[in-house]
Amino acid sequence: MSSSDGPEPRDQPREVSPYVELDRAAWAALAAQTQQPLSAEEVERVRGLGDELDLEEIQQVYLPLSRLLSMYVESAGQLHRKQQEFLDRPPRARTPFVIGLAGSVAVGKSTTARVLQQMLAHWPEHPSVALVTTDGFLLPNAELERRGLLGRKGFPESYDRKALLRFVVDIKSGKDEVLAPTYSHLIYDVVPDQMVAVKRPDIVIVEGLNVLQPAVTRDDGRTGLAVSDFFDFSVYVDAATSDIRAWYVERFLRLRETAFRDPASYFTKYASLSTEDAVAEARRIWAEINEPNLLQNVLPTRSRATLVLRKDRDHSVRYVRLRKL
Repeated sequence: MSSSDGPEPRDQPREVSPYVELDRAAWAALAAQTQQPLSAEEVERVRGLGDELDLEEIQQVYLPLSRLLSMYVESAGQLHRKQQEFLDRPPRARTPFVIGLAGSVAVGKSTTARVLQQMLAHWPEHPSVALVTTDGFLLPNAELERRGLLGRKGFPESYDRKALLRFVVDIKSGKDEVLAPTYSHLIYDVVPDQMVAVKRPDIVIVEGLNVLQPAVTRDDGRTGLAVSDFFDFSVYVDAATSDIRAWYVERFLRLRETAFRDPASYFTKYASLSTEDAVAEARRIWAEINEPNLLQNVLPTRSRATLVLRKDRDHSVRYVRLRKL
């Protein structure tokens, strides 16, 4: 059994834990007095391939989370104003509130990011919410191939970490416009000369496998800055490794019937596989790339998150763990 197959072990009594843990019923109860902002049509638009996401899940899980995040954003704004007063500086707009969102391949983090973007934008206090995925900061395939890293795509070393750090630093520096590269899952590569502009939104969600990685230790023993150093809040989407593996295989089979059939797809070679061969190929890719990355790099960052969403086999969130203030 891997370390992600159950709750983290507790060596101390629950009452002295640095976390508050709420089961689904207790967490869902927090939404009782809050109106659902998304329509069924909006939920359908943000669903990911294979995610069992419906209005009930939105109501019981993501509505309380969006309200909690909204409270954090509002509190950050109040603290900013107090700090400006303390420093005897004129009032000015605060920098965007940055949320980091991490988790394994196929765990549903992209859907979680899209849902939170839509829900947070419905609160009048912060109508402008940008979502940036770290896929755009992957090194181009040609460069990965040159470095012998194409088979380790998604591992920390496959990203332009300096560019990603510079992007987040620029966001938190309050620049009027910050550019981020874009990525195409169809061609499985960064799109050359195509950028997305982030123009001082109220909130920026940065979603990716490795966004909670600690700073890298340099050759001289010193450590620099990490992307997560500039997060105001972070979320880790968690599940048992065996469940994520099953979701990955299911998603692969769906893609074989849809996106892989596009002649422009990088993965068009998989479209003609039989079901048996497709399952075998998906399991091979998982075992050789995604699971080692999860266990070596992604899962160890779970404890760095402000909040953990733990999913069950049916994709529903079973409990929420929140770091105490």
